[in-house]
Formats: sequence, C-alpha cells, structure tokens
Amino acid sequence: MPLKPARTFSTSPYRPVITHSTLRRLLPGFTVSSLGDGMAVVAVSWLAIEIAPAAERGMWVALAAAAYTLSGAVGAVLLGRLLRHRSPARLVVCDALLRATALGAIPVCHALGMLSIELYVVLLATSSLLHSWGQAGVHTLLARLLPERDHLAGNAVLSGIGSLSTVFGPPLAGALILWGGAATVIAVDAATFLVLAATFLFGVPHDAAPAPRESGSRAAGFAVIRRTPALLGLLALSFAFFCLFGPVYVALPLYVSDGLGAPAGLLAAFYTAFGVGAVLGSVLTGYLGRLPMRPAATGIVVAFGLFMLPTGLGAPTAVAVAGFAAAGLLWPPYAALSTALFQRSAPRDLLPRTLAASSAVRVLAVPLGTALGGPLVAGLGARETLLVSAASIAVLGLAAAGAARAWTRRRP
Repeated sequence: MPLKPARTFSTSPYRPVITHSTLRRLLPGFTVSSLGDGMAVVAVSWLAIEIAPAAERGMWVALAAAAYTLSGAVGAVLLGRLLRHRSPARLVVCDALLRATALGAIPVCHALGMLSIELYVVLLATSSLLHSWGQAGVHTLLARLLPERDHLAGNAVLSGIGSLSTVFGPPLAGALILWGGAATVIAVDAATFLVLAATFLFGVPHDAAPAPRESGSRAAGFAVIRRTPALLGLLALSFAFFCLFGPVYVALPLYVSDGLGAPAGLLAAFYTAFGVGAVLGSVLTGYLGRLPMRPAATGIVVAFGLFMLPTGLGAPTAVAVAGFAAAGLLWPPYAALSTALFQRSAPRDLLPRTLAASSAVRVLAVPLGTALGGPLVAGLGARETLLVSAASIAVLGLAAAGAARAWTRRRP
C-alpha cells in the first residue's frame, strides 16, 4: 500500500513537467504572479466602483475590466517587429516589468489623491500592452522544453496554477479590500509581477529555447492560422465564447453589489467557486489527451453555458455559486486542449508569433464582450445580462458542433 502513491506519481502525465529542471525553477514565480492576478480579478472592478461617479459606474466598470486586457491585442499586432526576435523568456520579462510599473503607479496615484477614473483606465490599459507576447513566451518556452506528448500536461499545470489563484486570490483580495482598500490589492499584484520578471530573467539558462531566426511579415502568425482550418475554426469558436462571457465581468459585480445588496465577499465567493472547479478541471485535463479536439471543445462550450444559467435565472445564491463551480471545471480543459493544438500545428520558427496572434484574438474577445456589458446592464439589468450571456454561450456551442459535423460530411 505505501508504494501506490509513488507508482501513481511515476505514471502521472504531470511528472515530466513538475520534475523538469528549468520548469521547476520557473513554476514558483509563475504561481506568485498568478496569485496576484487572482486578487486583481476582484480589485480591478471594485476600485472602479469606488472611484467612478455613481451614475456612470456600469460604464466605467466595463471600461476598467476591458482596459486591463484589451491593449494586449493591439500590442500583439503593432509590436511584432520589435519583439519577434526576443527569446520566449525575455518576452515574459518585458511583459512582467511593464505590468509591475503601470499597476504600481495606480496605488501611488491613489495615495496622492491623483487617481481619477480616466487615469485609472489608462494605467490598466498600459499594463496589458505586452500581455499577448508574455503569454506567447510562456507557452512557447513550455513547448520547446517539453516533448510534444507532454504539451497538454504542461498547459494543464499552468492552467491549474491559474485556477488555484482564483481559489485563494479573491478571498485574500476581499480581506485586503476591507483592510486597506482595493488600491492595496493592486499594489500587491504589481509586486508579484516583479517576482515573475526575476524568475524568468534568472531561472532560464541563456541557451535554453533561444530566439529563432524568424522570417516573414509581422502578420505571419495570422497567416499560419488562416491556412490551417482546424486552428481557424477553433480560434473563431474561442473568440465568440470569450466575447459572450465578457459581460459577466460587468454584470456579476453589479448584480452582487446592487441586485443582492451584498459585500465584496460574495463576489469573491463566486470567483473562488469558479476557481475550485477549475482546479479540479486542471487535474483532469492531463488525462484527456486521447479526446478528439473539436467535439471536446464544442461540448465544453455547451455545458459551460448551461452551468452559468442558474445565476441569470435568479436561483438561490448557493445554487448560483455551485453553477459557477461547475463551469470552472470546464475552463482548464478548453484552454489546455486548444493551446496544445496550436503548439502542435504551428511551425516551430513561427510558434511565438502564431501564439501571440491567437492570444491577441482571444484577449480582444473578452474586453469586447465586457465593453458590451455596460450597455447591456443599462438596458436589461445585471441579472438579465447574466442570463443572456449564459444562454448565448450554450447556443454557440450547439451551433459550432452542427457546423463542424456538416463540414466533416462535405469533406471528400
């Protein structure tokens, strides 16, 4: 009996990832930074609620949430010529340092009484300018350090760390908001990005995953996706999925604060429940390598929408939170499976730009959906917006499954 855990670990798909000499040095820093991001999920919208004019809170919450990621899509396209020859580790360092600087300016300005809602949105947008390149650097480095058979497990480990951050980050954020305000949480988030920058700066050997001699235009990553039907279809599904989920980031905080009259702790509970489900989903993801990609992706989207429905239908809080937990269970498998397909299908020398292009589209989707959340909440109400978002996601998955089946039948 005592030997069973050892045998289980030795055959686990996660063992090559956790025991890899370089990844073992990088994962702690990535974990710290992810925890900061988990805290920021609550703090970014809550600080906007605190400093925005009362009559315009819905609009500014939407703009703040969108700004935190939206400019990453712009940076993916416009900064390709500057960044395409940098090693994956350097891409992560550049992103982390910019985030630390821009986010660190927010609590400083707040302490000096200089933080207007407009300046807040500008600083959030600046912090995310290199987000797509940072994500591309992480997944490119992972793809080069691990053999192809371990890509899915590696993606699942990263996704699992992110999921754990949504379990522990929101409660920590709620406690810190009560103690020092939302600006304090953002200051902590900025500090965690300094840890991430130091980890990748000193933890990756200089000769590990060197920058490739890439050729082609700065749009080469988009060209790879356009030429590969499987990647193009998956990216289109991801864009629509994330866009339809975007309004939740506006509607949920307002539903909690105004519709339910609850404190930030309940908002943190929703995000924590999602994170608990995501942790379990991350553990399961490594064992899904034999699943066909497209049916698995479309099935996940359908189920995700169905699990989000209770909140939009005004179900009791416990049921709504449980629905978020069930939806969270599906998030890591979708992210890891779709990323693995890109890692395996894109040419090695164009992988960073292909991943950056994919990340740009995905990063653009959520803020666009979030920006639509403001008008939707104003026109329909917070709970009704949550209902529309959930139902639309389920319908999207069904439509994608039908389209994929019809395309398969037409193939010779």
